[in-house]
Formats: sequence, C-alpha cells, structure tokens
Amino acid sequence: MNPKNCFTRRTFLKSAASAALVGPYVITSDALGRDVRPSPSSRIGMAGIGVGGRGGGHMRSQAQFPDVQVLAVCDVDKNRRLKNKQYIEQHYSKVIGTTYAGCDDYADFRELLDRPDIDAVVLGTPDHWHGLGTMLAAKAGKDIFCEKPMASTIGDGRAAADAVRRYGRVYQTGSQERSRDNCRYACELVQNGRLGKIHTIRTFLPTGNRRSGATGPVPVPDGFDYENWLGPAPWQPYHPRRCHGSFRWIQDYSDGELTDRGAHVNDIALLAAGPFLKGPATIQGHGTFINDPLWDTPYEYHIEFNYANGVRFIVDSSNAPGDAKCSITRAHRGIMFEGDRGRLFVAIHGGALAADPPSLLKEKIGPSEIHFGRSRDHRRNWVEAIKTRGATVAPAEDGHRTASFCHLTIIACRMERKLTWDFDKEQFIGDDEANSMVHRPPRSPWVL
Repeated sequence: MNPKNCFTRRTFLKSAASAALVGPYVITSDALGRDVRPSPSSRIGMAGIGVGGRGGGHMRSQAQFPDVQVLAVCDVDKNRRLKNKQYIEQHYSKVIGTTYAGCDDYADFRELLDRPDIDAVVLGTPDHWHGLGTMLAAKAGKDIFCEKPMASTIGDGRAAADAVRRYGRVYQTGSQERSRDNCRYACELVQNGRLGKIHTIRTFLPTGNRRSGATGPVPVPDGFDYENWLGPAPWQPYHPRRCHGSFRWIQDYSDGELTDRGAHVNDIALLAAGPFLKGPATIQGHGTFINDPLWDTPYEYHIEFNYANGVRFIVDSSNAPGDAKCSITRAHRGIMFEGDRGRLFVAIHGGALAADPPSLLKEKIGPSEIHFGRSRDHRRNWVEAIKTRGATVAPAEDGHRTASFCHLTIIACRMERKLTWDFDKEQFIGDDEANSMVHRPPRSPWVL
C-alpha cells in the first residue's frame, strides 16, 4: 500500500503530540475506537467507481469499517467525485485527529485499476458499465461489489461472471434484499416444502416513469466527461435527463423497472424457487413502451414464463392484489409463491411476510433441513468474504442468472410472440432474431 495513503498508529500518536504543543488535544471516543484499527497491511484498500447516488452511499459506508481504507474515488462528474473525496478525507481526519489528505480522485477508472494498493472496487456506475467494468476490474485483480443488475445484456453478464471465475475474484451483487432475514426465511419455507409443490410464482413491480420532459440536446456541462459516461453505449447527444438517475428509462443503458426493481424482486423469487424451475421455458409478454423523445422503456408489462416441468412464473406491473385471507396489502413490489399447501407473499424493501394459512409464518426450520444462513449487512458480507476468500450471499453466477431473467422479460415485451429459452445454453431455441438481442456490440474502443 502506498505510504502516503495510510494512517498508522505511529501517525496517529505523532499527530496527537503535535497538537498538544499548540493547544489542548481531546481524544474522542471515536478516535479511541479507531486506535485499535488493524495494521495497514491488514486493511482492505478500497475505491469507488461511480460515486453518485448508490455508489457514493456505498463508499461512505465502507469508510466506517475499521478494516477497510477508502483510497480513491472515480467519477466522470467532477462535482460528484470531489464531494465524495472531501467526505472521505474529512471522515478520516476525525478518526486520526489531524488533517488527512490520502483519498485520490480520478476521472478515468482505468488509472485507478492500475494501482497495486487498491484491493477492491465498488461499481456504482449506470447499468451499461456494469458488465465491462466487472471484466476490467477482475482482470486487474480487484474484488468487486457491483450494483444490480450485473450487466445490461445477457451476453455481457455471461462474460462478466466468467471473468470473475477466471481471475478468482470475490464478487457481490448489490441485491441487498438477500441480506434481509425475512427474505432468507421465506426461501427456507419454500425450499423445505412448507407450501407443498410450487406451481406458480408471481412478482409484482411498479410501473415506470412516462415522460422525460426533454426538449432537445443541451451543451455538456463543465467538469462532466460525457464521452466516458457513454462508454460502450451508442453515441447520442447529451441531455441531463439522459444521465445520472434518469438513465434507467433508456434501453441503451437499462431496461427500466424490469431491471431496476425487477433485479430485487425476481432475485428473491429465483433464490427461493430456483431448484423447482426445471428445463427450458416458453416466454410470452406484452409491454406498453414510453412514447417520448428520450425515454423508451416499458412502463406497463405482463410476462409469463412456462417451464418444462409445469411451473408458471408471472411478472406483472400491477399491484399485488389485496387479500384479507393472506393479510396482503396493496404492495407495489413483492413476490407471491403459490403451492398446493399454501401461499407466501414477500414484500421487497422491507421484507414483510404474509401467508395463507398464517400458521406458515410460525414454522421452525429443523437442523437437518435446508438453511440459508443470515447476512446482517450486505456490504459487510462482501468485506468478510474478501478476507476469507469465501462466497458472498449474492455471487456472480447468481447475479448473472437474475439479470438474465430480467433481460428476458424486456426481450419478450419487444418481440410480443412466444419464445423458447434454453437456460443451460443461454440462447433462444430456433430464433435468430431473438438471439440477436442477447448481446449488444460495444462502441469502439470499449472492447475487452
């Protein structure tokens, strides 16, 4: 690790002594706690790539862990990266009791990946950067926490998961619902047969936005590297409603709610019911797409998967139905598992459970049954896995499976005819047109 970016016990004591010469020095409870931080050689050197919104939140959280040191932040938006750099340096200054200036900032993440003292990176970029960012970070020898969905196409997700395995990296998908106790308990109920034979799974998602308000291209603001923001995506003129939080309503970068909330809701459904989803599936869907100069994702949709063993999986933009018998409120997002012995509803972003019969929620999971364990903190789970080189609760293959499922839903909406998908071969059976949507060639020079 680069010495200028470390603060050691010696540095801490030296700064305390210097401060005592010029005035009273108070050791805060926070500083006392941090005085027992692991040695620099034992800390994980961390960096954030894309630090607006969720990415910035991840970095601020990582800085709280005593066995992590945030060494750098990267963003194509100068204001965002400097804001996060300032936060990290102010935070560590409070920890050691003197000025700390060891968080570097970058506009190009490739420079950051070249640093040997950075062990792990958090990818908080827009979706169209997730696959390529994961591949490049894995090749550079970095462990990776990547926001969901894992990639913006099925092909990119496959390549990213392969890179994680090839280079032996520890990977966590930002599917934090997996770390909720109720979600993991729901998975145990489903897989241990408490609902009987599962025949239907329904996921309920919110409708998407419908109007961008864009009236035409505008100049790129100072301090914003729009060319690198676009990266592998097709070139389009800049507009603020194309970037930052609005990118997800444009298919060049994301698939709207189908891969935003869909990556949470469908992820828990697949985690719980994966063993019961056997063989190829026929897929048929319909979507109402946004009619807007800028945005083009579907805002209403209904997609049905019919698996070879008879299980139905339905993705819908309507609310979950009110059902007094199952104590279900009109939740905007969640999963309904239906078996021949009962039903279970899991609300996303909260994890509340409801069941028919209600006694299902009092079931105890025996010592010889399937257990999912518990992950109290999704980010911390990744850090612990880095230290042990073990598995995370949302590894790359699972992230790819969930993202692929979500991408299949929008392909079905675009095709509006029956498709047959082979999950093992990851291709449509006998349909060249549909298979052309599995991968999107990147814009030059962003080819790995």
